[in-house]
Amino acid sequence: MRQLIARRLLQTIPLLFFVSIACFALVKMAPGDPVLSFVTPNMHAEDIERIRHNLGLDKPAYVQYWLWLKELFQGNLGYSLVNHQPVMDQILDRLPATAGLMGSAILLAVLLAIPLGLTAGANRDRWPDKLVNLFSYIGISVPLFWLAILLIYLFAIHLHWLPSMGMRSIGVNSAMDVLKHGILPCVVLAFGFLSVYVRYIRSSTIGQLKEEYVQIQYAFGSTKKTIVFRHVMKHVLLPVITLLGMSMADLVAGAIVTETVFSWPGIGSLGMTAVKGMDYPVIMGITLFSALFLILGNLLADILYGLADPRIKGAR
Repeated sequence: MRQLIARRLLQTIPLLFFVSIACFALVKMAPGDPVLSFVTPNMHAEDIERIRHNLGLDKPAYVQYWLWLKELFQGNLGYSLVNHQPVMDQILDRLPATAGLMGSAILLAVLLAIPLGLTAGANRDRWPDKLVNLFSYIGISVPLFWLAILLIYLFAIHLHWLPSMGMRSIGVNSAMDVLKHGILPCVVLAFGFLSVYVRYIRSSTIGQLKEEYVQIQYAFGSTKKTIVFRHVMKHVLLPVITLLGMSMADLVAGAIVTETVFSWPGIGSLGMTAVKGMDYPVIMGITLFSALFLILGNLLADILYGLADPRIKGAR
């Protein structure tokens, strides 16, 4: 296991390097010019070029990348072109909000998917299965932004039960206020993953119920509920760990959409603001953090799978 962790961590360095090159190239090829956000109607061409020089945008692209890479090795992601604040500080300030939202969404999705998927698989082609399948199809088909707008209209505008945006109310500093603001974003982000996990657990449950150990448990007089939630669940949940690792990319993308719609002060909304303003250093910093999160998330999934299944642990 230690060799696996060391090998994966070493692979992280060249992978992040290639991610940074690809991101920098895409940013440079994108239309737009960040200097235009500083230009006024009466500004002379010399002043515009002076701004471009001060921002370091008058140098060749490979020189700009090399200078950025040198700063990165020193633990510095540069400064924002828009607000001139350190990129690292901005990301670290917003990281807890994003981590809390994504962690809560995944936890909610898994906790609901386990009983729903097991129940649907144990009652194949009956009304519980059909009801859960209908719910899953809706979750897979509905776009996140549309679901977010629908929930905002229903619970924030029409019923006035929950706030529609932000993370805190003005003048209020309590955990309960943060919890109320986080309910809608968490539900929206978890909904799509819940549908996928339910379908996967349902399919695995149906397959496990055909195994010989299930018939043996029936012969010993065990009830179907006991077999499903005590024996089948152990075999079903192991592959779910791998599924969680595979969902990390969709989780990051979904968090960006969710944070943008709900004005959640996380890395996703910061990234959208940076894209609109062509803020290259912020875009690069967020891309690297997202790539690092995906790599570490998949590594954690492999480690948990190895700890849960001694056969996998021994093989590695």
